[in-house]
Amino acid sequence: MDILDIKRQARLEKYYAEAPEEQIERIREIKNHFGDELMIVAHHYQKDEIVQFADAVGDSLKLAQIAATNKTAKKIIFCGVTFMAETADILTDNSQKVIFPDPTAGCSLADMANSFQITKAWKFLKNRYSSSDIIPITYVNSSAAIKSFVGKHNGVVVTSGNARNIIEWALTRGKYLFFLPDQNLGRNISIQLGVSQEALALWKPLSEELIENNPEKTRIILWDGYCSVHQQFTVRQIKNLRNLYPDIKIIVHPECTNEVVNASDEMGSTADIINYIHKSPVGSRIAVGTDNNLVIRLQRLFSDRKVMLLNPIACSCVLMNRIDLPHLALTMDNLIQRPEELNIVKVDNETSHFAKIALENMLKLS
Repeated sequence: MDILDIKRQARLEKYYAEAPEEQIERIREIKNHFGDELMIVAHHYQKDEIVQFADAVGDSLKLAQIAATNKTAKKIIFCGVTFMAETADILTDNSQKVIFPDPTAGCSLADMANSFQITKAWKFLKNRYSSSDIIPITYVNSSAAIKSFVGKHNGVVVTSGNARNIIEWALTRGKYLFFLPDQNLGRNISIQLGVSQEALALWKPLSEELIENNPEKTRIILWDGYCSVHQQFTVRQIKNLRNLYPDIKIIVHPECTNEVVNASDEMGSTADIINYIHKSPVGSRIAVGTDNNLVIRLQRLFSDRKVMLLNPIACSCVLMNRIDLPHLALTMDNLIQRPEELNIVKVDNETSHFAKIALENMLKLS
């Protein structure tokens, strides 16, 4: 921790001692001061105390599209996790600054794949299949370095909202697909498209081992990674709710395990989940398997439906939750008082160049 971090931490402790009402008022005043020059964006998994200030709220695809098209805001405060802020920096102009309230708000899933590991995996797969016909696909929940590697090898980024269309497109163009870092998303979407379990292989980066169900039929190699939040949902939870409420509908995020998806009624991205509840009849009972911050917000927004947490004792994403009211208030104050202490996200030029290729490939196909 350097001197700047120590000073920032000392100031942050004072913010936690402040009354929330004071911070809310100050954030609004500073936001009004900057007008269109400042934009606050927030992921669906952010808490309401953050979402209330957002100019745009969305899933990873929507936020990427906003970053790519908004040319008005010169300062973009990104309330999400690290890979999202990196993506925004890659897609915005050099004249725009992406500001991240807490640099420690990472993503455990994104951390499950690094440049060293993917380079070794790629070399192994090239030798294993004796083919240049491998298309790398990375979930947006990955570092800028991973996106850059994928871009260098003519690959593409996906989100949970567009993964089906892009994987379907890729299957018509490549003999093999290499999907990382979330094996659950890759598996669920592939099976939804009619790909058999036999055609799915698993690359284990820690042991550098490839597990194939049927070597003659392998089409898609999945990286052995997962989201810790969505791993908390189980088939037992679904069975218990169905026993209690026979008419209940279950919708889960595709980052859940395949067993959980199979036991559910629907699978979809955060945007799909919101749309599903919006279209459901008044009075419907629906259990949702995704981050609790979103589900609790949906309970409030759709109070005429009975929206339930699939796992009421599951933790929300602890890293996403690091972006809170005190961090946002400190960031807003720094815009005026201490601009040198802003957490500006800047991806280096080479990494950004190739990562942008993979991201733009995604946007063209979305």
